[in-house]
Amino acid sequence: MTDSTAHHTQPTATPSDHGSGVSDCPATANSETKQRWLRRGVAGLMVLSALVLALVWSKHGPTRPQQQRGETTLGMPTVVKTDAQWRRLLTEEQFHILRESGTERPFANRYHDHEAEGIYTCVACGNRLFSSSAKFDSGTGWPSFHAPLNAKAVRQTMEPGLWQRTEVACSRCGGHLGHVFDDGPPPTGLRYCMNSAALQFVATSSSK
Repeated sequence: MTDSTAHHTQPTATPSDHGSGVSDCPATANSETKQRWLRRGVAGLMVLSALVLALVWSKHGPTRPQQQRGETTLGMPTVVKTDAQWRRLLTEEQFHILRESGTERPFANRYHDHEAEGIYTCVACGNRLFSSSAKFDSGTGWPSFHAPLNAKAVRQTMEPGLWQRTEVACSRCGGHLGHVFDDGPPPTGLRYCMNSAALQFVATSSSK
């Protein structure tokens, strides 16, 4: 006699009968959630960086802080002028670089490949800044020097912000000249990367 219950018994399911899709779904969902939060985090950091830069710019730019009258540099009185007075004396490009800390285009400037012998002075006040003997080809497209004529001829200040650089300014009028980096040649290992528009070349008698 055949047992009638055998026809109604259902086979026991095993994990392999259902495939791997059921167990993979939670892992896939978790991965997508992590990626979504990662993207949101990156976007948040970008917004925060933009806000910090805007705050720094609002406090430190765009115009230069004025020199204090009465200070002297290398026996020369400092030059103190208002922005309106500087605008009358300088070209638009010179004012943008010297008084608004601008940067000229590389390779498309006056002195990046200049090789004559002489002295480079500040175009705004005549302060003697660099000698042609300290000039070298840095390949950057801006006139570069390994040292100023005198350490007191320029003023170096660490700029605030996410990308900290050391600004170089004329110590007599406070005009922005460029930046200094520690990737230069001997004997100093420094590269004073200057803007041509901030400089005025004065040739020596032998090179005239």
